[in-house]
Amino acid sequence: MNRREVVQLEIKVVSFMLGNERFAIDIMKVDSIVEPGKIIQVPDSSDYVEGLMNLRGTIIPVINLKKKFRLAESERKPSAKIVVVNLDEKRVGLLVDEVHEVLSVSDSQIEQPPSGIGGTQTNVVLGIAKLEDDMLMILNTDTILTLEDKIEISNLSQQEA
Repeated sequence: MNRREVVQLEIKVVSFMLGNERFAIDIMKVDSIVEPGKIIQVPDSSDYVEGLMNLRGTIIPVINLKKKFRLAESERKPSAKIVVVNLDEKRVGLLVDEVHEVLSVSDSQIEQPPSGIGGTQTNVVLGIAKLEDDMLMILNTDTILTLEDKIEISNLSQQEA
């Protein structure tokens, strides 16, 4: 009998859909999940910036993740949600097609993505979770936005404050 205990680490993630692809974010980075309210478009902003939204008295920028990741565009679905995440002590809304569920994923289910996945210098994919009959791309919220994106979003928030 093996007396050595194996400790498995687990993380809880919020899973969501962008088109036909399933993604997830560590729940510790998520502030809230809200319905898309009124979003005001900002002139001369990047195409993936949906605009600004009033979230309980605070103006937050909203990023369309499908546009940011250059996925096929489609009409906004009735099931669309905004996942509000904390990035560098600022809240940012991420527009997604549908939020699925909160899952517990063990480290034995997660594989590192092949190098170069994501198409950018900073890898936005933390890992790929292998589920029973599906795969789930776990995103790194710290690198979803580039430094230039963060500066633009910071400037947008200050303009409207």
